[in-house]
Amino acid sequence: MTPLDLLKKYEEALSSQKWSSVAPLMHEDVCVTFTNGTFKGINEVQAVFDKNFALIKDEKYAIDSIHWAHISEKNAVCLYDFSWEGIIEGEHCSGGGRATSVLIFTDNKWKIITEHLGPYAS
Repeated sequence: MTPLDLLKKYEEALSSQKWSSVAPLMHEDVCVTFTNGTFKGINEVQAVFDKNFALIKDEKYAIDSIHWAHISEKNAVCLYDFSWEGIIEGEHCSGGGRATSVLIFTDNKWKIITEHLGPYAS
C-alpha cells in the first residue's frame, strides 16, 4: 500500500462511519486536531470519532486536491481539502476545510500519526 492508497482507504473508512474501518489506518500514538480540540492517542481519537459518527447520520466524506509535501520510505506529509455532508438532528448539514496529515511507515504498513483539520483560509 502506498501513502495515496492509505488516504483513499481513510476516505472510504470515514464514509463507512465505523471505527473498526478507521482504526487499522491509525497509529496507536495518533494525534488529531479538530476545531473542538486536540485528541492524543488511539483511545481519545476513537472517542471523538465515535461521537462524530453518532452525531452525523449517513455521512459522506470526501478528500480532494491532495498535495504531497513530502514522501519518503518512512514518512509522508500531505495537505488536502475535505468535505462532508450528512444528517444532524433531522437536518441536512455539510462542511469542509483544509487538512494536513502525517503518515509513517511502521510494521510494514502506512499509518496516520497526525491529522489536523481546520476551516478554509479566508
